[in-house]
Amino acid sequence: MVAQLQEKAQELKEALATSEEFKSLQSLHQQIEEDDIAKKMLDNFRQLQLELQQKQMQGVQISEEEAQKAQQQFELVQQHDLISQLMEAEQKLSVIIGDINKIITEPLEEIYGNPDQEQN
Repeated sequence: MVAQLQEKAQELKEALATSEEFKSLQSLHQQIEEDDIAKKMLDNFRQLQLELQQKQMQGVQISEEEAQKAQQQFELVQQHDLISQLMEAEQKLSVIIGDINKIITEPLEEIYGNPDQEQN
């Protein structure tokens, strides 16, 4: 049974890797890698995101100045066409993966319930 589940997971991986959504993301990622300005802008934005996430995970309050800087960085990268397209493609793929995850974890919800639903 485990081998059968792993085989299905492998099929799902291959379907995801050949999907238009994945191919679009892959193409945009490659274009950004080849564009020094876009790559630097995106790297800086992602580094700032990572730093703020790490602070939040450590329970450190993010200052108003840091939040404002992050918002400015986000607005700046959104103005770059390739980066904006990449973020949109990432979002689309994230939704698909979230939907897949929801489907494959449905049997567990029967046992444990759905954590997204409020408990009464």
